[in-house]
Amino acid sequence: MSKIWNASEYDESRRRLIPCYDLFYATAVELAVRTVKTASPSILDLGAGTGLLSEFIMQKFPTASLALLDESTEMLSKAQLRLEQYKPKIFIQPMTAPLPIGGVHAVISSLAIHHLTDEEKRNLFCRIFQALVHGGIFINGEQILGENEWQQKLFEDTHLDGARALGSNEEEIRAAEERMTYDKCSTLRDQISWLREIGFQNANSFFHSFRFAVYAGWKPDQITHHTQ
Repeated sequence: MSKIWNASEYDESRRRLIPCYDLFYATAVELAVRTVKTASPSILDLGAGTGLLSEFIMQKFPTASLALLDESTEMLSKAQLRLEQYKPKIFIQPMTAPLPIGGVHAVISSLAIHHLTDEEKRNLFCRIFQALVHGGIFINGEQILGENEWQQKLFEDTHLDGARALGSNEEEIRAAEERMTYDKCSTLRDQISWLREIGFQNANSFFHSFRFAVYAGWKPDQITHHTQ
């Protein structure tokens, strides 16, 4: 992502290029708030970018121990500035490398994991499962693949038309289309299925608007067993 995103323009364009911006991020925050009850939890943001999702999360968990992981030093520099008051730990590495910390109450990510292949996603989900404490949550706000050509075309059209309606000009649209040629999106159905196979419980989609979805899964509690 560091090769195709300009960190200085990232945040401003997010609101235009995600037509469902408010509900998209609000759902991720709501899931965290309803799950994490520890006073000072450990939170890991994968593919953290400029720290946009982490900022929303930390407003609800101001005493959390926050770790940001991304392979872009430019993005992380902006994230570190944005989240300075929370003193985040910074890890400059790809998501395909071993996760740097464990004992995490929440692993969060937004619009990053779709840069991995299906095999890499599954591998990452396994490592996330291992990194979480029992009862911990994995939340991913993601760009997903349509289940057939018709649905994929619908996703593309509604996305770009929505961005235009929010003020994206044709230059920004072209840049977005070019970036998406690098994407390796997977269907929502597949990703939820992988989480369940790995052992996440209650894995499901909690927000879905065309090509944007927020899904989550919980590592089973040692005492209370939930139903998938």
